[in-house]
Amino acid sequence: MKNTPPTNRLIVAILAVLVGLFMIAVAPYLVQISLHRVLTSLIEVSKEKPQYSSGIILFSLFFPVWRAFIFVGGVTLIVIAPSLYKGEEWAYPAGLLASAFGGSGGMFMFLPYVSWVDGFPIPMAITFVSLIYFWASIFLRKVGVWEKVAQFLTLTFMGMLTTHAFVIGIAAQRMLLTRPEKPLFAGLEWWILTMSGEVNWIGVVLLIVAIPLLAFKRKAGWWLALFAACSILIVDAPTQIIRTATLDYLYGSLLSIGLLLWLLLPRFKKALLGEG
Repeated sequence: MKNTPPTNRLIVAILAVLVGLFMIAVAPYLVQISLHRVLTSLIEVSKEKPQYSSGIILFSLFFPVWRAFIFVGGVTLIVIAPSLYKGEEWAYPAGLLASAFGGSGGMFMFLPYVSWVDGFPIPMAITFVSLIYFWASIFLRKVGVWEKVAQFLTLTFMGMLTTHAFVIGIAAQRMLLTRPEKPLFAGLEWWILTMSGEVNWIGVVLLIVAIPLLAFKRKAGWWLALFAACSILIVDAPTQIIRTATLDYLYGSLLSIGLLLWLLLPRFKKALLGEG
C-alpha cells in the first residue's frame, strides 16, 4: 500500500469510512426489514408445506448473526481508515475481510427472496455497497496487472463459495429438522445431509480465515483456500448425485472448481503469493 499513490489511498480510506458507516447505521435496519419479509412469507408457505417451517427458526437465528458480523466489519473499516491512508500493509487484508462480511452476509440474506419473497431483494444493497470497497481496494493499489486480476477473481470466488457453502449448511439443517421418521434417518439421502452441511460450514470457516491471509500473500491462505475448495467439491459432487431434487450441490461443485482453477493456475499462483 505504501507504493500506492496518495490520491488512491485517500479514495480507499474515504470508501472505508462511507461503507463502514453504511454497514453500522443502515445495514442493520435493512437486515431487520428483510428478516420480517422472509419470516412473513415463510409462515404463509409453511401452512401448506410444513417442511419449510424449520426455516423460520434458522433464519431468525442467522440473519442477526450475519448482521453482527456486518456491524463489526463496518466498525473495522472506519477504524482502519487512517492506516489505509498511511499505506500500512496490514490494513489492506483487514479491510478486505471486513467488507467481505457485508458481501457474503448480504448475499446469504438475499437467497430466500429467490424462493419465497416477492419484490426487490433488499439484502443485495448490502452486498453491492460492500463490494464497492472490496473491489476498489484491489484495483486502486499500485501492483502488477496480473496480481490485481488474480486477487479479483480468486478472492471474489472465495467470497461466493463462502456464501454458497453457508447456505448449503443452512439448507441441510432446515431439511433435517423436518425430516421423515425423525429422530431417525430414512436412508442415505438423509444421513448424507449430516455430512455435507457440516463439511460446507467448515469450508466457510477456512475460507473466511484464508481471505486476509491470501491478500497478505501468505502461503497458509492459499493452502486453506485449497483445502476448503477440495473438501466442498468432494462432498457436494456425490451429494448432488444422491439428492437430485435440487441443483444446489452442483452449483457448489462448480464454484469449487472455479476457485481451484484460479488457485492452481501457475500465473495466478505466482501473482497471489508474490513468487517469481
